[in-house]
This record gives sequence, structure tokens and C-alpha cells, in this order.
Amino acid sequence: MKLKNTSNKLRWLALCTTLSLASAGMPSFAGEGHDHGAAPALANANGPQRMADGSVFFPKPAQRQLNVRTLLVEAADVPRSFEFNGRVLMDPNAGGKVQPINAGRIEPGPKGLPTAGQEVTKGDVLAYVIPAVAPLERASQSAQLAELRAAKSLAEKRLARLRELSDTVPRKDIEASESEVVSLTERIAALGGGLASREALLAPVSGVIASAHAVTGQVVDARELIFEIIDPRRLRIEALAFDGTLANNIGGASLAIGEQHVPLIFIGAARSLREQALPLNFQALNPQALGLAVGQPVKVYVQSKQKTSGIPVPLSSLMKNAANQTVVWVKTAPEKFEPRTVTFEPLDGTRVAVTSGLKSGDRVATQGATLINQIR
Repeated sequence: MKLKNTSNKLRWLALCTTLSLASAGMPSFAGEGHDHGAAPALANANGPQRMADGSVFFPKPAQRQLNVRTLLVEAADVPRSFEFNGRVLMDPNAGGKVQPINAGRIEPGPKGLPTAGQEVTKGDVLAYVIPAVAPLERASQSAQLAELRAAKSLAEKRLARLRELSDTVPRKDIEASESEVVSLTERIAALGGGLASREALLAPVSGVIASAHAVTGQVVDARELIFEIIDPRRLRIEALAFDGTLANNIGGASLAIGEQHVPLIFIGAARSLREQALPLNFQALNPQALGLAVGQPVKVYVQSKQKTSGIPVPLSSLMKNAANQTVVWVKTAPEKFEPRTVTFEPLDGTRVAVTSGLKSGDRVATQGATLINQIR
């Protein structure tokens, strides 16, 4: 009996083993609603990737798709450049400020109060200032005006009597009386005009309202800035140089606004220090196209007359590696880019002069360098 049970167990074990081996070779399918999609595809070995030596494999189709551009660089003698902090100022010959002489209350002009950005013409009435007079002073002026009117009335009556007696009265008495009437009339007009006068704020130059600080009914003090007018086509750039000897060694200057490169005309250097720095004044060419605003901070690149050897490359070619070093990507093969650690000096705001790390004939990535630097 035990033999029979053992034989059955062996048959059952053999059957289970056969079924398990058969199921291992057959594909399995999930039930309806439990399918998790196809298995992930293997990584494309022909796609952009970072190699073990730090270089990047970048296939030609990917270069065209990402619009990668390179530039063949050459060494040259470039002017030694310096970068300074600067700011935009108004041209004193093409701008002006509007300030009241007396304290008072603002009233709109004939065309209303101008707003920032509005164009005005020289001589336009921008606003009125009603002078602020103390009640006691106004009462004193009113009393003085009443006395003058009474004196004028008496002088006119006296003049009328003298004219009636012109045959017996000396001519000089009549003339003196006439002069007294005229004098009293002018004094009354001057005093009455002072009580009811208002100061007109006129545009000193033609241009655009750069700033407006006026509201109807606003009370302002004397010499308070109400309006500022500039000519956007004529602006000055002021840079602060901490090396005073540079003022006599300036060969050129430029201003970088985004990707735009604007040459500057050197006007002159001040002869007094400000915050231990020497102000340098420049004239911007066509600043209206740049959208510059008065007081805007800018970077000024000054080229000296001294020359230095370097390789000019666009500023967009400079990248940072994992060690925070400045690198450029050099194309060493049709589908291979290598990083080169470089040192550089500023040139003109849109280019730099690489002093080490590159050589003439290298092909440097100028467009799409950021994408190459991000490949891992």
C-alpha cells in the first residue's frame, strides 16, 4: 500500500515539473484592463551622449535639428579692454527739469496734466501753481488794495476839478495829478494781480516727459521736481573708472544691451573724484532704438590704446563645467566636441578675448553651446 502511494506521488511530481517547464517557454499575457504597455526600448547608442573622457558625441542629424553653429577662430592683436559700471543720464543740452519757484497747489494746464511718455514742445504750459498765501498776509494785501482804490478815487476827483479850472491852475499841478492817478492804477493792478496770479510751468525743451509727479490739487514746495523732460535721441552714458590714468588712454568704448552692440563716443573725463572714482562721459549713438531710460544701470566696455594677444570669441561660447571652470566647446571631429578650459578678458560686451586654452584654427561652438554643455 505504501508502494502504491509513493508511485502516485512520483507521477504527480513529474507532471508538475513538465507543466512548469512548458509554461516557462510560452509567452504570458495580462488580463483585460491590466496591460501596462510595451516594455521600454533600449537607449539609442547613436544619440547625443557624454563620453568617458568628457567629450560629447553629437550626431550630424542632432546638430542640424538643434541648430548648432561653430566658428573658426584666429589669434589677433586686440585692444586691452576694461569693464565699468555706468548709468544713463540726460543730455543737459537736450533735457530739462520743471520746478515751481513758489509753493502752492497744482492745477491742470490748458491740455490737462501731461503723463510720462507724452511728447511736448518747448513753451507748452504743462500745469499751473496757485501760490500758497497765509490768511494774515492775504488780509494785509486786501487792506492795502482797498486803501489804494480809495486813494485813486480821490486822485481822480481832484484831477477832474483841476481840469475844470485849467485856465487859472498851473499846468504842472494838472500833470502831477494825472501822474498820481496813473501810478495808483498801476499799483492796484500789480497788487491785484499778485493776489489772483498763478505760476505757469512751461516746458523748457522739446522732448518726451520722462517722469511726472503731479496730481490735480497736489500741494508742492518750491524747487520740488514736478516734470522731467528728455530727448530720447540724445542721452549720455557715465561710467566710473577707478584708474585715473585710463582717461588719457581711451581708444574706444561700447555698450552692450542684450545682443546689441552699440559704439560710444568719448566726450571727456571729469577732474574731480566721485566715490574715489573718476567719471567718464560718453555719447550714445541712436539710444532711442535701444530703449534706454534715464538712471538705467549699464555695462560700459572701454578699449584702451594698448594691444594684447588673444583669440576673439562670442560671449555665448563661454560655459561653466561641473568644477565651475570657464570652458568652450571645440569641434574636433564631425560628430565630436571637446571642452577646453580657458581664461579670457572682456572685449566689447558681445565678445571676449581668450588668452589661454585655444589656438588658431580651432572650431568653437557659438550657437547651441548651452545644449552641448547639458548633454550627459
